[in-house]
Amino acid sequence: MTWVNQSLSTEFVFLAYPTHPEQQILVFLGISLVYTMILTGNILIVAAIRMEARLHTPMYYLLGSLSIVEIFYTATVVPHILANTMKGHKTITLLGCATQMVFFIGLGSADCFLLAVMAYDRYVAICYPLQYPLIMTQKLCANMVVACVAIGFILSLQQVALIFHLPFCHSKGIEHFFCDVPPVMRLTCSHSHLHQLSALIAGTLAIAFPFLLIAVSYALITMTILGIHSASGRQRAFSTCSSHLMVVLLQYGCCMFMYLRPNSSYSPKKDQLLSLIYTLGTPLLNPLIYTLRNSEVKGALRRVLTRIIFSKKSCT
Repeated sequence: MTWVNQSLSTEFVFLAYPTHPEQQILVFLGISLVYTMILTGNILIVAAIRMEARLHTPMYYLLGSLSIVEIFYTATVVPHILANTMKGHKTITLLGCATQMVFFIGLGSADCFLLAVMAYDRYVAICYPLQYPLIMTQKLCANMVVACVAIGFILSLQQVALIFHLPFCHSKGIEHFFCDVPPVMRLTCSHSHLHQLSALIAGTLAIAFPFLLIAVSYALITMTILGIHSASGRQRAFSTCSSHLMVVLLQYGCCMFMYLRPNSSYSPKKDQLLSLIYTLGTPLLNPLIYTLRNSEVKGALRRVLTRIIFSKKSCT
């Protein structure tokens, strides 16, 4: 039985949600608060970059693109999690599950590729400062962002097509909050090494390969920085990379543990907690890290908020 002859109306049941009403309310309120903060933080960053002329640089263009991707990335699963938390029947159709996985994996992969592009931007800025404006043009930045999203969705479609081409067993209970690769793969009746190898290759291309590019970029950046004689120059160079490096370690640490490991080490409870970290924690911390450690972004956000407040006062 494959995707062709499996009914598109077949339903999966999510088993990870709390069943007690008090716990459901607490989970709903907690996730709603975090989601509101994620949307607010990322929208403010996009608004500040768009409205402030001094932030119209490649680095901030890529940061704004990352924020936009994370807005859609969280919107793929978080509203669904909130709705299921308060519902009696926490189900999703076969087609709905496949669609959710396409967007979740595609945008998550695009997020990883964008972090690699941002590392390349810092590499060019620090190692080739004079050629930086000539290399990192607006057209190149736009093309790289489009390429990140396109490659992410190509890998996602390949992965989802592979999974949903397999026959599913009679059990339709997903031990997770949403449709993700490891818990859905456990529902398939076929566990051949070929399918596991294909999933590992897709994960390597989306996670390990960009991380390798980031590691090489930062190795070259470190060598260049150590060659700077001025202490203030070294500190300024490190400060431009520290925020991005913190985000990279958080994002890739979670993703590597989740997707680049054998199926035998799958643990539903641990993976449910980990999924909340990279689904909610990383998009929440990204705006905070970039804002708190970047004086230009902080200043721009203050000016944007001041404009909004004054515009509201003038309207009243």
